Amino acid sequence: MPILNREPSKDTEDGDGLPKLPLPKLQDTLDTYLRCMKHLLTEEQFNKTQKIVTQFGAPGGVGELLQSKLTERREKKANWVYDYWLNDMYLSNRLALPVNSSPAMVFPQQNFRAPMDSLRFAAHLISGVLEYKTLLDARALPVDYARGQLAGTPLCMEQYYRLFASYRLPGSERDTLVAQESTVMPEPEHIIVACKNQFFVLDVVINFRRLNERDLLTQLQKIVKMADSEEECLPSIGLLTSDGRTEWAEARSVLMRESTNRDSLDMIERCLCLVCLDEASGSLLSDTTRATLMLHGGGATKNGGNRWYDKPMQFVVGADGCCGVVCEHSPFEGIVLVQCTEYLLKYMIGSPSKLVRAASVSELPAPRRLRWKCTPEILKLVSSSCDKLERLVKNLDMNVHKFHDYGKEFIKRQKMSPDAYIQVALQLAFYRCYGRLVSTYESASIRRFCQGRVDNIRSATPEALAFVKAMNDGKLSLSDTERMEMLQGAINAQTKYTVMAITGMAIDNHLLGLREIAHEMKLEKPEIFRDEAYLISNQFILSTSQVPTTVEMFCCYGPVVPNGYGTCYNPQSDHIIFSVSSFHKSPQTCSAEFVKCLVQGLQDMRDLCEKCNHGSNSAEQRNGQKLEVHTQTKTQKRAPDLTKSQHTVPQVLVKSPERANMDAQTQTSSKGMNLKERN
Repeated sequence: MPILNREPSKDTEDGDGLPKLPLPKLQDTLDTYLRCMKHLLTEEQFNKTQKIVTQFGAPGGVGELLQSKLTERREKKANWVYDYWLNDMYLSNRLALPVNSSPAMVFPQQNFRAPMDSLRFAAHLISGVLEYKTLLDARALPVDYARGQLAGTPLCMEQYYRLFASYRLPGSERDTLVAQESTVMPEPEHIIVACKNQFFVLDVVINFRRLNERDLLTQLQKIVKMADSEEECLPSIGLLTSDGRTEWAEARSVLMRESTNRDSLDMIERCLCLVCLDEASGSLLSDTTRATLMLHGGGATKNGGNRWYDKPMQFVVGADGCCGVVCEHSPFEGIVLVQCTEYLLKYMIGSPSKLVRAASVSELPAPRRLRWKCTPEILKLVSSSCDKLERLVKNLDMNVHKFHDYGKEFIKRQKMSPDAYIQVALQLAFYRCYGRLVSTYESASIRRFCQGRVDNIRSATPEALAFVKAMNDGKLSLSDTERMEMLQGAINAQTKYTVMAITGMAIDNHLLGLREIAHEMKLEKPEIFRDEAYLISNQFILSTSQVPTTVEMFCCYGPVVPNGYGTCYNPQSDHIIFSVSSFHKSPQTCSAEFVKCLVQGLQDMRDLCEKCNHGSNSAEQRNGQKLEVHTQTKTQKRAPDLTKSQHTVPQVLVKSPERANMDAQTQTSSKGMNLKERN
């Protein structure tokens, strides 16, 4: 059971007046489940599934029993699905965090002319973090409100308060999300600075006074000098946190045998965040390269050991200007990451670096190096973790592509939701690669409810299939008008499911709850959850997420199944940034080929719209249709390199603060990565 910051009241609302998450009707969920899966299964598979689902939902059957128990659970819990969801999505997952789970936000490429420049950037960034934490500590962060559909609804803010106060503790079978409890007299706050695979304690509050930026820079300079001391260099213990969760839990138990190691672990686990001072990678820093370096550090030969993946926030400042943040995903969703990082980048531009000497602390105690007592057994474990990270680094096939033909403004002029439009384009791209559709995950925020996290928008709709087939009709038996009607039908279906999801009426959380309540009751697993269709429905070969920003940066993450794609997209006014990931080891996937099909599909959809929507530039159509989208990761293996068309990201360029695309309570989500066939 995860340990949370505070226990909400057990009545119908939490302390902020948010309603409880509703429980959909059993028959509604079963009917929708069949509709979502029919076109993704063979006729034989579907006929079998239909019988199983009918039996499950029959009057007096096991489905009604489980539904009644869930109803009771809803009365007792602030959020009936939260614990089930957290365990299933994250804590029970045994895969390594880098690439498989932890998303990264890639900052604009920085131009550091000298080593001191990167330290100044880091000191300025830390100052911004401390300002943001001041808002959090005072509970002074403005409440988020839903935009677009059902606009004005307040959203649950609890996730923000886990940014700097939580830690994912590895377990042999299930991890624990630990939240630090505040005390009347907390000891001085600190961050951990990672430099050359060594860890240092940087106190940011000394004698009850917060360090100013000049003092932070002074301390960072001391840390770099200490890290250069080769005789004191210790093994890269951080590599252990990049391993599978069970392996890391076992390694941690070995570390804990020594009091020195226990003290060091305690300091890391209680810190506010990590700041990772990375060495130059030696690579040509394209968008794609920077994305991979954020996700895994480049492996042990580069900066892969300069991390501690259990902490929610790891700010990376590379000597070569490759900067960003890596997040442990279990405490919060993508919108929280976006809001925090946008605050920090805007702070760094709006608040000039304050490097004048201030009378904060006259004598600064030197930062402390964390010590490790390493036995031959620990060194062997570090070596094993190193080998596995290297394999993960080589396996990741990442392609960041900036689509410059048009952006969300063109889509709005067609009176279409940009998110729904892009989701249909993703279905078209996949169909052109493989000649079929697959279960697709697009996370939908349910933060309008107490303790709300996400549910799934199932984007591979029957209407999307009809449209993509029409776009690939070589016989030209359909007119452009008919194709346009099918596109509109696919977008309407996507919109309808999105509204279902954000109002708590989608099927995935409900089916998960029914499955888990059966397990709690020690019942034999119902046949509906042993059925091949259920396994197929949860194999999210296409894991997608919209992460829009108002600051020039982008988000990326890895695939959630070995033969899948992670596809994160950031719609801007006149362009769209896509971060597409897959694994080289899969003979079925190729990120460059998928991007190629995606670009062609977006161009074909534009051409169709322009043919059918004459006069689409009118002022009336420019207003567009706004939808609250709450979105949250057989071709030839080697494909042409499509990264040559990428454009360099400007230096911390802040766009207009208008939140045109923040109508998406956006999430990065890793649903599907827990698919180790939980039978």
